[in-house]
Amino acid sequence: MTGAMADAFAARRPAACDAAEWQVRCELAAAYRLFAQLGWHELIYNHLTARVPGTPHYLINPFGLMYREVTAGNLLKIDLDGQKVEPSPYSVNPAGFIVHGAVHAARDDAHCVMHTHTTAGRVVSCQAEGLLPLSFNAMFYGERVAYHAFEGITLEREECTRLAANLGRRNVMILRNHGLLVCGPTVGDAFAEHYMLQRACEVQVAAQASGAKLVMPAPEIAARASEQYERTARKGGQNVLLWEAMLRWAGSSTRASRARRPSSGSPARSPRPPPPAPARVAWSAARQAPSRPAAARTSA
Repeated sequence: MTGAMADAFAARRPAACDAAEWQVRCELAAAYRLFAQLGWHELIYNHLTARVPGTPHYLINPFGLMYREVTAGNLLKIDLDGQKVEPSPYSVNPAGFIVHGAVHAARDDAHCVMHTHTTAGRVVSCQAEGLLPLSFNAMFYGERVAYHAFEGITLEREECTRLAANLGRRNVMILRNHGLLVCGPTVGDAFAEHYMLQRACEVQVAAQASGAKLVMPAPEIAARASEQYERTARKGGQNVLLWEAMLRWAGSSTRASRARRPSSGSPARSPRPPPPAPARVAWSAARQAPSRPAAARTSA
């Protein structure tokens, strides 16, 4: 991440929050906003989680908030059992963290885990052959996709042990009849994995729906493309460039959504010039959480 972006996040850090934790909080909150923008959410369900650096704790969205409402300040800090380790008026979805917790526990390198129920992802998860090497994006994966059979609503820790075993050292998993799961060493890396996997699923579904005869590249070509992507994106720095661009987008999108239109009969106000992109990102990710009605609050 560029110094300007990191400085913008740091400028809004609460004194009581560790600098490394605040950085992850800002990036994870931005990821939630981006998933909302891209339509990769299931209303208040699904989760993106990240490990708090140097601790056995994790950050997760408050249960009951839309992704667009998540901020760096209202992310919950929990342990591997899904229990809050700091007070918050918000609750944790107990079923939601079971899958994430299993991956975090099994993989020291999986600092960020993302799970979604996108339409294209679920369509592919329902297909016996899974992800096919049909498109440019799909060939980034080759043998790097893991699969886990559907066993019902993921509430049992025994299933999560099997899920983690099926994932192994891969960073991408298709949960049969369920959805997508990705992980990575950083929030940005996990975002890149989900973006490319989601695009691969979208193209596969659209290509199959076209009714046209499909061209399947030779296995050796698909394997070559997978190795090229591994070298240039995951290990070559492209994921960093992509994530910084997405952080700039997260900041500008949030500011635009909050712009007020003048009411009828009121003179239009001249818009203030926007702050530099890094500052917009920090402002949108770090701003205060929306008020929650007293009746909806819980101490669970």
